[in-house]
Amino acid sequence: MTESQPDAPGAPASRRSRREAAAADKATSASVAGAAASSRAGRNLPAAIVVGLALLAAVLGGLFVWPLGFVIIATAAGVLGVWEVFRALQTRRITIPIVPVLVGAIAIPFSAFLGGQEAQLFALLAASAAVLLWQSLETAVGAVANVVGGVFVLLWIPFFVGFSVLPLHDSGVAPPPLGLWPGLAVPHSVLQLVLTLLLVFANDTFGYIVGASWGRHPMAPKISPKKSWEGFAGSVAGAMVIGVLGTVFLLGRPWWVGIVLAVAMVGAATAGDLAESMVKRELGIKDMSSILPGHGGMMDRLDSILFGVPVAYVVFNLLPVTG
Repeated sequence: MTESQPDAPGAPASRRSRREAAAADKATSASVAGAAASSRAGRNLPAAIVVGLALLAAVLGGLFVWPLGFVIIATAAGVLGVWEVFRALQTRRITIPIVPVLVGAIAIPFSAFLGGQEAQLFALLAASAAVLLWQSLETAVGAVANVVGGVFVLLWIPFFVGFSVLPLHDSGVAPPPLGLWPGLAVPHSVLQLVLTLLLVFANDTFGYIVGASWGRHPMAPKISPKKSWEGFAGSVAGAMVIGVLGTVFLLGRPWWVGIVLAVAMVGAATAGDLAESMVKRELGIKDMSSILPGHGGMMDRLDSILFGVPVAYVVFNLLPVTG
């Protein structure tokens, strides 16, 4: 039996070698294309969309099926966000009093849910005082930075999270501990919150897709190089569509309310995204954590919501109900 000899130099390639070369070229092209898509987006786009849809489904399911569950989900997200920021601040030797901050992260949203705006503000003040008292019992080294950082985290995360549960308190209907709303009638204020969350999702998704595909002009290159004006335009367009449809068919309000709300939400959500990017840039980190595939940390998902929900709450209270 004779052994197969390698192709002589200059001889035509064998059929097998041609197939292997073609397969290698195809794999290389796919790898390059995938890397290019990932570099344009800066994230794993399919994973980001799947995770975003799953989170949105869980939140909306809580609002319709188990209102108290929504409060628990929102509070848990805030607590996780607080922990991520606490760990990130430690990279700059800022150690906020984590115990009173975590207690405040739980107390502030539940105070808003049970007692409304006044209770929410009181819980914020009490938690801030607890941060100062706790730090006074610890070391004086870095005390100012630790206290300021702790109050900043309370304002940024749990206080803003509280605005997401205020509509449940403002509904005037006592939400059931378990199950659907009485008479299957979801209060109007809760439907407003549903539209708010849909607008945040539309802002992030359309901005992400358009920016990853056609983004060429950075919006804030020193803070968030991958956020582009093209992506911002995609966010505005997508949010306007969702806003008009939501205000007309979900809330029964004039179409122009959806336009106003969409513009306000995109502005607020973009500001929240840039604010978190500024903090991460200052701390020298890319993501707050890696708990959410395609997003990074919980704060990388909450950044636009934290600014968007309070703005939507104000806009809904300022705009006329009819007309």
